[in-house]
Amino acid sequence: MQAPKDAIVIDGSEGEGGGQILRTSLALSLITGRPFHLVKLRARRHKPGLLRQHLTAVRAATSVGAAKVQGDALGSQELVFQPGPVKHGEYTFSVGSAGSVTLVLQTVIWPLLHAPGTSTLSFEGGTHNPMAPPFEFIAEVFLPLLHRMGAQVQANLERVGFYPAGGGRFTAKVTGGEPLKPLHWHERGKVVRRQARAIYANLPKSIADRELRAVQNLLGWERSELRAIEVESAGPGNALLLSVEFEHGSELFSAFGEKRISAEQVAARVVKELGEHLGSAAPVGPHLADQLLIPLALAGSGSFLSHSLTQHTLTNMSIVRRFLAVEFEVTDAPDGARRVSVRPG
Repeated sequence: MQAPKDAIVIDGSEGEGGGQILRTSLALSLITGRPFHLVKLRARRHKPGLLRQHLTAVRAATSVGAAKVQGDALGSQELVFQPGPVKHGEYTFSVGSAGSVTLVLQTVIWPLLHAPGTSTLSFEGGTHNPMAPPFEFIAEVFLPLLHRMGAQVQANLERVGFYPAGGGRFTAKVTGGEPLKPLHWHERGKVVRRQARAIYANLPKSIADRELRAVQNLLGWERSELRAIEVESAGPGNALLLSVEFEHGSELFSAFGEKRISAEQVAARVVKELGEHLGSAAPVGPHLADQLLIPLALAGSGSFLSHSLTQHTLTNMSIVRRFLAVEFEVTDAPDGARRVSVRPG
């Protein structure tokens, strides 16, 4: 492939080596106008190269940014991306499988927030995928934080799409052109509301009931805090969501039903993850920490406390620094938490 001489060369096998490297590169390339040449794309994965959800992200970025691209094919492990001007409008992005569409949103949201104008977006594919944040995480945790930073984004779930059938759909409205404000989030405050939701489609309700009963036994939550929710979906599926709203923000953890995995095991898995979060005073969980890096970098400064930082997050820091003149500082905080600070580089 022939890449521009000024293209940023990125090794897709570095660090965590997953799709986040691609999504961050696409978003920040459109914002900065800097082309990139990505090699060894998703080289650390069982199925390396572009899968459908990654290819959809590439084509979504190409559409909103009038970009020129080489290597946009299933299985490709090399990509050259030359961004053009970002243009608002009405767009539909379809994965064509149960690949995560919430991750496609997280590719195009940043350039659309950066550029003046309003876009109406439709996303079709997997809304509830074990390898990505479910729609509720985006709507109830992530977007409220962006609103605090001054972003104007609304999202509405129209149809649930479970893995592996997909077929889900949600819409979003993004109004851009206003700079993001720094966010400093170090305290979560008292618990305001707790909720366990067992969402299921084309499966016996008893599965959801068993998950909720296990949550009640493990956490001691009240019956009024437990909900079994049957939804329409193209195929069978089940997700158990545990959400906690604090005075200063919310967190949500999820686990998904699988064949040969009992309802009790699903509940134990997500309860463990929530317990690790509640065992620390830090307001930010490990998945949210990863997703806060780009908006804080675009704002130019900010900070938060997280109870742990994943390799995913550390790799994302490295990619952000390739495009934006910012530095990330990670320091120890009380009770084993980590403080992440962003400042101009």
